[in-house]
Formats: sequence, C-alpha cells, structure tokens
Amino acid sequence: MEKLNDIIDPQSVPQRNLYTGVKMPGIGMGTFGSDRFTAEEVANAVKGAAEVGFRLFDCASVYGNEHLIGEVFKEIMETGIKREELFITSKVWNDKHDDVIESCKKTLKDLQLDYLDVYFVHWPFPNFHGKGVSIDSRDPNAKPYIHENYMKTWRQMEQLVEMGLVKHIGTSNMTIPKLKLVLRDAKIKPAINEMELHPCFQQPELFDYLKENEIVPIGFCPIGSPTRPDRDKTENDFVDIEDPIVVKIAKAHGVHPAVICVKWAVQRGQSPIPFSIYRNEYASNLKAAVTDLLTDEEMKEMEKVDKNCRLIKGDVFLWKAGQTWEALWDVDGEITPA
Repeated sequence: MEKLNDIIDPQSVPQRNLYTGVKMPGIGMGTFGSDRFTAEEVANAVKGAAEVGFRLFDCASVYGNEHLIGEVFKEIMETGIKREELFITSKVWNDKHDDVIESCKKTLKDLQLDYLDVYFVHWPFPNFHGKGVSIDSRDPNAKPYIHENYMKTWRQMEQLVEMGLVKHIGTSNMTIPKLKLVLRDAKIKPAINEMELHPCFQQPELFDYLKENEIVPIGFCPIGSPTRPDRDKTENDFVDIEDPIVVKIAKAHGVHPAVICVKWAVQRGQSPIPFSIYRNEYASNLKAAVTDLLTDEEMKEMEKVDKNCRLIKGDVFLWKAGQTWEALWDVDGEITPA
C-alpha cells in the first residue's frame, strides 16, 4: 500500500484485552451506511481505512455490503497484511435466529474469510425488519425478548466457536436484565457487547456492568451519528458535536468536536467504530486515538455531557400497538413482558 502522511502505525493504537487473552483494537471502522451511501462507497472506505491503519472492521449481513467488503479484505491480505492482524466482526440478523450457523457460513463466504474474530446476535428480538423500514411498518410477527428462545440462538453461537468458525461470540443492543440471564445460562459467555455509546449517551450503569463481567464494549454512533437513517431521528435528540463542553474542549485542542468524541471514547475504555467514506475523516478518527490525549480534567468534564439521549431507539421492533421504544430497553430494570 502507498505510504501516505496520514498513516498511523496499527501497533500504536490502544488495545482492549478480551477475557480469552486476545487483544482487540481500541478503535475500529463501522460499515453501516446503506441509507446514505452505496455498498461500493462503503467497501472503498474500508479499503482506505486499512491503508491508514485501521485493523478492526465491524460488519453485518443486513448491511448488504459484505460481498463487496470481502473483495476488499482479499485485496488487503494480498498486500501483505496477515489475517491475524485484522479483527473482523459480523452479526446474525433478526430473521436468522433459528439458522445461525448457515447465516455465519454465508457471511464467511461473502467476506472471503475462514473465521470471524467475533460474531454477534445483532438484536435480541427475532423480527424481520431490515433497512428502509418506517416505524409504521412493524413486523406483524414481532416478538419480545423471550429468554428461552434467545438461549436457543446462543447455543448455535456457541457451536460456531466449537466449530472454529468464530473466535468469540458477542451480544448487541442488550440490557443489564437480559445480560444477567445470558451470563447465568451461557456455556461460553459473551466477550464483547456492542452498544450505542457517545458523549450524550454514556450508559454508565451498563458500561460498568460490562467491565465488572470482563465484557468489552464496542460503541456505535460514537459522534452521535449525524448520518443515521431519518427514521431514527426525533426532535428531542441532542447533537453531541454541538454540546458546549465538547465544543470548548475541541477549541482547546484545535480540532473538530467529532475528534473529541472519538478521543473520549477511546480513553474511556470502549472501542468506538466511527464510519465515514471520506479519507480525511476516517484518518482523523484513527489519529485521534493515538495523539493529543484529553486530560483527566477534560475526561471528568465530559461526564457532564451525558443527556441519556438514545438515538437508535429500535421502534420498529416493538411487538404491540401503543408501546413506546422504552419497552425494548427494560428502563424499569426488568425485562418487559409480552
């Protein structure tokens, strides 16, 4: 690959220690952009991100671009980057909870890989919605979280580890009440939980619970996802990069507020997965992880930015008319019943 002045040495990127002893990069590249960008644009961004030093790539079958990203992974490894230098994740979608193994095999074929570093259950609800759906077009077969059914899915996830198709398995879009049950009943516990994390939505209780149980958090929407789908936007949402504290700290460092969001995430201990198709932006994200760190005082000040503002509310997964999105997230500390 061409040596450019925006390249960061992957060895300089902070690492997260999984409970298995494996290390995972402390920042990665997301690949969800299908509502705004073409699959080709996303795949080209993955190629460029690898050039500047990214090694963690977060994929999913429902994004509709794994077949093109697989071509990029093939190119990347032909340049001399070894498979073991990459940390690649993917996810089983909601309509494949009963067919996890075949879903994973399809992803491996599309990504042109022999194994995944992590495979996630994308959502804990076995619905069928994919991209481009509206809140008013809920799946008539939608169901709540039913632990017995989730564990049937998890048993298949554990089989993937036993088969050598994945190195680790993980949860995503979960809550503490759900995770308590999974940890109680799992033979192989989740190594990672993927969750929404940004300065305006810090989820401190869940974050601390994961740390206590040696589960590493991957944080999506790390800068507040300004390009998220329109269906996920509401008039009450806060904009992280416009928060006065974030703006003030950004001015002190002479950078865009988005860079501060990334610095905060990496220093806090999660692995953010920002996405952009623009080289200057994703190169800047990676550089943020290794240079000009925030002070302890600034990190403490960033705690005040938290507004408990969830952006990806998941309304389309509600199973009854008249429900609000809070039912998906066990806001009362107990799993919402059917």
